[in-house]
Amino acid sequence: MLPNRSAIASWQGVALIATTYIYFLIFAQFAFLKRLAILGIYGTPLKAVMAAMAIGGILLSLLAPRVKTLSSPNTRIRFGLVACGAAAFSTLISLNAITASLIAFLVGSALGLLTVTLVANLRQWMGDHYALIKVGLGTGIGYSVCNIPSLFAASPQTQSIAAGSLCLIAACLPLGSASGHQNQIAVKLQARISFPCIVACFTALVWLDSAAFFIIQNTPALKAGTWQGSAHLWTNATIHLTAALASAIILRARGIFTVLFAAFIALGAACLLLIAPNRALLASLFYPIGVSFYSVALVAYPSLLAPINTPEQRGRQAGWIYAIAGWSGSALGIGMAQNLGQVPPVFVVTAGAVVLLSGLHKLVVRRKRELVAVIVVLLVSLGIDRILKPAYKPPLLSQVERGRQVYISEGCISCHSQYVRPNSADVLMWGPVTPVQEIRLQHPPLIGNRRQGPDLSQVGGRRSALWLKVHFYSPAEVSGASIMPSFGFLFRDQRGDDLVAYLTSLRGQTTQQHISEENEWQLSPVAIREANPDEGEHLYQRYCATCHSPNGRTALAWRSRFTHPPCDLTISAFHDIPVSATRENQRTRIAQITKFGIPGTDMPGHEYLPDQQVASISVWLLRTKGQLDQTR
Repeated sequence: MLPNRSAIASWQGVALIATTYIYFLIFAQFAFLKRLAILGIYGTPLKAVMAAMAIGGILLSLLAPRVKTLSSPNTRIRFGLVACGAAAFSTLISLNAITASLIAFLVGSALGLLTVTLVANLRQWMGDHYALIKVGLGTGIGYSVCNIPSLFAASPQTQSIAAGSLCLIAACLPLGSASGHQNQIAVKLQARISFPCIVACFTALVWLDSAAFFIIQNTPALKAGTWQGSAHLWTNATIHLTAALASAIILRARGIFTVLFAAFIALGAACLLLIAPNRALLASLFYPIGVSFYSVALVAYPSLLAPINTPEQRGRQAGWIYAIAGWSGSALGIGMAQNLGQVPPVFVVTAGAVVLLSGLHKLVVRRKRELVAVIVVLLVSLGIDRILKPAYKPPLLSQVERGRQVYISEGCISCHSQYVRPNSADVLMWGPVTPVQEIRLQHPPLIGNRRQGPDLSQVGGRRSALWLKVHFYSPAEVSGASIMPSFGFLFRDQRGDDLVAYLTSLRGQTTQQHISEENEWQLSPVAIREANPDEGEHLYQRYCATCHSPNGRTALAWRSRFTHPPCDLTISAFHDIPVSATRENQRTRIAQITKFGIPGTDMPGHEYLPDQQVASISVWLLRTKGQLDQTR
């Protein structure tokens, strides 16, 4: 027997809800921002990009119910899904601030059209039979899928492709009409709260959610305790699905005020717990509960619970809710988190007052004893907390620990590894190898997954503090062909010196043994035979002259800071090389110094240069120095 077509159509509403949430969460909140960071769009340009997204979302949220061009709801929602998919795939190409702003505006506009169209016509695609449960199921599935470890931890390109593909698949659904159960939802389920109060409640909840999300995402210690690791993510996925279904059941049994108040309790608790990093694990339990509770109500209210009947009226109310609460509330929450780094307790209390006042009249009349009991419990708990528990004080961090946090926050792991691959050329170039046991003790480990710049696991034994500082100010000046951008701005405060202190601490117990191995290294006969003095002169000017030329920019800018001021090697005696050494021994020692530097001084090595180029520099220096000596 074939399944009823209206029954099949009703589950298409669940699919549309899940698709919308997955796209918004995994792409708009994660993949798009990570992609912008990779492309180097941050600071003021990033704010402009996010403002473009918010403007697009607000405009289309308000205009979607009034646009008559796409009169059919099926056509309109397909158009929104296709636009969302196109925006996701557009981020795969190289972007600048202008093109990123245009795509962000498209993302916001497409989401505004999609969300308002969805809730305004949800009854058409889902019917009224178990409608709230289906809203909870769609919302819970959306959040759960986003927390699947393989998707959550995927690259932004993979996340963009997944979100865009899902939208295009959803656009192909044969949207029918769920006409089997069209009984009006019971009057007791309809909201008895005024529309302005509903908007204020959702704004307060989205504000709390966005602030907490931004704080977790941008605080490594909190992120490690909430969203990192398969166990955390699977737990979050389970909590989201369970809480979303619970929200739907409570909506049906107790109404929207109970759900909004429960959402506030969970989100408020999460925001207060996040003030202390050691409570991140507990906060990670409350946060998904609060988010799923209000997210179900955010779909259910305009589509099923508002005391209005026509799709156009539902669309207009949804437009105002999503424009004010969704887009504006989210922007305000992120701004608070950026400026304050936390959600102040006084704001949590204010948000609670907004939610509580919306249903206070009914609560006071019908639940006097319960209200008194809650107040007494809160006062007693507050008193016990103040008496028994000392105020939390963040632990004092050493300069090296602060520098490690700077290393993480500035994204150094994106280009530099801290892992020398055993039994490879890396051992001589960047070694010695760090034991795996030491790596496991790091929280979090910073071994990296790619290497666009040199490995830094032993950089403290190969570079001096002064060289590191000079390099941060002008990488290409002291590293020749370096593509690393300047990080001189870190030295406007203590972050730069903290980062240098952390890097100089990176050295192993076998560093001295490795230095001995470097001193035993010699040029191969092939490298010596292929040495080209003319190439050596070019390489010297590119990599060495900045310090070893009288007019070198590094020598002039930092001369007073050098342990031993560098000299012009073409006319001065070679340091660390006996005058009586044979020409062959001089060439060998020059090559060793060129390759690995002089430990304990500001002289760096050029480990990344091929042996033939090191030989060319050595041969050119000896020839030039010899010619000058003969003319004296």
